[in-house]
Amino acid sequence: MNERRFAPIDSIAVPRFAGPATFMRLPVIEDPALVDIAIFGVPWDGGTTNRPGPRHGPRQVRDMSGMIRRVHGVSKRSPYDLCKVADLGDAPTNPIDLHRSLESIAAFADRIVKAGAVPLAIGGDHLSSLALLRAAARSGPVGMIHFDAHQDMADSYFGGLKYTHGTPFRRAIEEGLLDPRRVVQIGIRGSIYSTDDEQWTASQGIRVIPIEEADALGPDGVAAEARRVAGSGPTYLSFDIDSVDPAFAPGTGTPEVAGLLPREVNAILRGLKDVDLVAADVVEVSPPFDAGGGTALLAANIAFEILCLLAECVALRRAAGR
Repeated sequence: MNERRFAPIDSIAVPRFAGPATFMRLPVIEDPALVDIAIFGVPWDGGTTNRPGPRHGPRQVRDMSGMIRRVHGVSKRSPYDLCKVADLGDAPTNPIDLHRSLESIAAFADRIVKAGAVPLAIGGDHLSSLALLRAAARSGPVGMIHFDAHQDMADSYFGGLKYTHGTPFRRAIEEGLLDPRRVVQIGIRGSIYSTDDEQWTASQGIRVIPIEEADALGPDGVAAEARRVAGSGPTYLSFDIDSVDPAFAPGTGTPEVAGLLPREVNAILRGLKDVDLVAADVVEVSPPFDAGGGTALLAANIAFEILCLLAECVALRRAAGR
């Protein structure tokens, strides 16, 4: 593979407000074979059921990610020293054709996976995760660590619609993309329509850590339980920004009070460094509901934490000859 390294523009040399907005100020390239980790946008909210806007998420997260520096503040390691990382642009989407969008997003992600790179998607609503899982699980079902206020395990909406941002993981299990015994959901909370979805989730063997249990366990305990459930197999990480309390992340379509705090999120994510992550996403950032960009700034920081995890995973797999 080409040994060219990609690095963010140095904000000491070039001001953050100058130059094109890209994820982490990385160069934009088209060939996923040139990178180890491909960050890309999914500007689409065709599965949104109430407040639209996540289609604009990738652009605002790109802009706010200019605040992210090269080196992790705690580990003192740079993901760009471990791996080749770049912005692969946006997956093609169709704002008025849901199924065509799922197909085009999956094809874009599949091209990345086939090239041997790890996808890190910035969305977009949570239905996009179904398309991404179709690529990530091309060699067999994967586990999942899922941060969210909602389980997203509904069967249907509005008299039989099977594909919304509230149904992706039920569809993923039905399609054999997820091993439900290796799925953990973190931060679930809020009122519900009925107990049917909860009962279905429990019947699949999925481990749910509601916010009350997350509070009792603390970040270290939550991370330890997530590692236990995910085990040693390939695992997908999906982060819905509404898992965070809306005081810190108001820019999302379905906010729920009493959520995770950003400091807790950082601690949990940093506790996942031994998980074999093969793909990840950050979804449901909706700029129309937070024009100041605080939610997108938080999403950019979460994406950087996940990028650091993915870089460590890639380096470990490379060292092991995988």
